Amino acid sequence: MAIHLQQALEIGKYIVTQRLKGRKKYPLTLMLEPLFRCNLACSGCGKIQHPTDILVQNLTPEQCFAAVEECGAPVVAIPGGEPLLHPQIDEIVRGLVTRRKFVYLCTNGLLLEKSLDKFEPSPYFSFSVHLDGLRELHDKCVDRKGVFDTAVKAIKAAKAKGFRVTTNTTIFEGADPKEIQEFFDFVSTLGVDGMMVSPGYSYEWAPDQNHFLKREQTKALFREILAPFKAGQKNWNFNHNPLFLDFLTGEKDYECTPWGMPSYSVLGWQKPCYLLNEGHYATYQELLDNTDWSQYGRASGNPKCADCMVHCGYEPTAAVDAMQPQNLTRSLGSVLSMSR
Repeated sequence: MAIHLQQALEIGKYIVTQRLKGRKKYPLTLMLEPLFRCNLACSGCGKIQHPTDILVQNLTPEQCFAAVEECGAPVVAIPGGEPLLHPQIDEIVRGLVTRRKFVYLCTNGLLLEKSLDKFEPSPYFSFSVHLDGLRELHDKCVDRKGVFDTAVKAIKAAKAKGFRVTTNTTIFEGADPKEIQEFFDFVSTLGVDGMMVSPGYSYEWAPDQNHFLKREQTKALFREILAPFKAGQKNWNFNHNPLFLDFLTGEKDYECTPWGMPSYSVLGWQKPCYLLNEGHYATYQELLDNTDWSQYGRASGNPKCADCMVHCGYEPTAAVDAMQPQNLTRSLGSVLSMSR
């Protein structure tokens, strides 16, 4: 796996610290959305469906830093919208790196190459470039030709300047396992620092509601896609705890940790996760205290959660499980193998 050693050790230390303090609900990753504007209109994403008066808003750097300090998560993912449209995104990233947070700036890649001079390489900072497949599939997913080639060119430019770069791929219903395997082969030639994958699940504001995966579909599809990797025939470099991949293929049966990746945006703290459109709280503590967490996750019986296997709920579960004595050797071994 590609989660580098420093990040793995610091997250492990953080989890142990939370346990020693007796905390049962704590975040691992803050989903920090400094704006909802985007230069694409992907059918599987509903961010730009917000009203115009919301789309023109930005979080200030000070608001971003306050949110990070408020929840205390060691990892900060910056999705959007398109974060590179934010006029102060470089200031936000610098402030988070100074605070020793592991930052993943999520981008579709269209503005990446021309924005590289705004940032400095750091072990705490990665660009996470959205690629949903090879050229034809990706350009279809984002509904614009040429985006794949622009993103790939930007990835090469970022790597040439010494930046950490990962890719982020959502796999939807109808995906061809062989095409996804070919895509993983191609991405591996780019020298990226890891690939992240997640099954597509129904985001309530998304225009296209017809191509999200059901739970058993997800397991079957990922078993087929990852079969060469599991058999040792492919050495694909995933930016995941191996236990999360076991979960996707049905080898692990986890429950959701809905508080593990809270989302903060211009609207406040989303309740309870970014996939659901149930309103917002003004503070993180309100989110923790006022949410009836028993109503979320598969075990709750909530029909909105029944088929979800998305990383935001289950990677935190896998991360905590990785700290169990029986799993430590495998989890740490996978990190060490990619750190040599």
